[in-house]
Amino acid sequence: MPLGSALLVVRRGPNSGSRFLLDGELTTAGRHPQSDIFLDDVTVSRRHVEFRRGADGTFTVADVGSLNGTYVNRERIDQVALSNGDEVQIGKYRLVFYASQRGI
Repeated sequence: MPLGSALLVVRRGPNSGSRFLLDGELTTAGRHPQSDIFLDDVTVSRRHVEFRRGADGTFTVADVGSLNGTYVNRERIDQVALSNGDEVQIGKYRLVFYASQRGI
């Protein structure tokens, strides 16, 4: 995985085992077909969340007004910084966040 990127792996839900690379400054996820990460399930809003990479390489996830909410480690969030191994729940999908290792 490239430095400064991260990976989301679907642990539970439709398409379990799928992997999504977060390699841009902004990655959108939702039920809208033009989302960067297309999650095709009625429990997911069309525009559900945004993943952002900060200048320091850290990632945040922000709910963008979804109906069913977004959860990180089972807590409902508006916006939160992600750490390696965090579980992000978007509708029926449970995705695990893995950050690339930083160079020395």
